[in-house]
Amino acid sequence: MPREAKQKRFATEAEEAAWWEANASNLAEEFEKTITVGRARGATLVVTGDSTVAKIQLPAKDIAMLRKQAKKHEMNCPQYLGMLLHDALTKAEKGRKSAA
Repeated sequence: MPREAKQKRFATEAEEAAWWEANASNLAEEFEKTITVGRARGATLVVTGDSTVAKIQLPAKDIAMLRKQAKKHEMNCPQYLGMLLHDALTKAEKGRKSAA
């Protein structure tokens, strides 16, 4: 049976940022384990760039695949996702122009 997540409380944003930084690798490992045993549900990935923010809902398996491939390419997830999205948009635009 999955354990219940405990909500962590922080006094300041800086304290929260420090906690996430200190626990990043442990959280990533826990996330991978959760996916492996099939307990993970979909997630919302928040991508920031310039002055815009896009929220994208992806299944947990896709986020795990994104993390794995980004690491393989020595990129962080937002950079890698941005590259994939740019490539797909460029390909779609070229296809649209050649069909017209």
